[in-house]
Amino acid sequence: MSVSVVYWSGTGNTQAMAEAVAEGIKEAGAEASVLEVGNADVSSLASEAAFALGCPSMGAEQLEETEMEPFVEALEPLVSGKKILLFGSYGWGDGEWMRDWAERMKNAGAVLVRDEGVIANEAPDDEALEECRAAGKALAS
Repeated sequence: MSVSVVYWSGTGNTQAMAEAVAEGIKEAGAEASVLEVGNADVSSLASEAAFALGCPSMGAEQLEETEMEPFVEALEPLVSGKKILLFGSYGWGDGEWMRDWAERMKNAGAVLVRDEGVIANEAPDDEALEECRAAGKALAS
């Protein structure tokens, strides 16, 4: 089984989380492919039974709008029944962007590995990276 981890990262924080998710996927015995969203293909991702999406909070607690939001919009009608992990970092607010994103994916029929995703305030610390690895394992199981 191969599991894709698709992310957008401006500062490297969400990228570090993506790499930790991939480590967890590999620890569970699956293959992991880590892709920046600009290098990912909606139809290929939609053919997978499980995948992870990562994006930091931007602006007024929303997804990055030039690459990640259009990708998520195109993917949204194709997520029903898919096992998905959402993750990302934030620098302000309280994680509202992740709750909104999780609700959006659940409403589209996705089965979330973690109801409210995995979030880290600024750079992910050891605890956040361990949460990412654990969530990656759960995603691949």
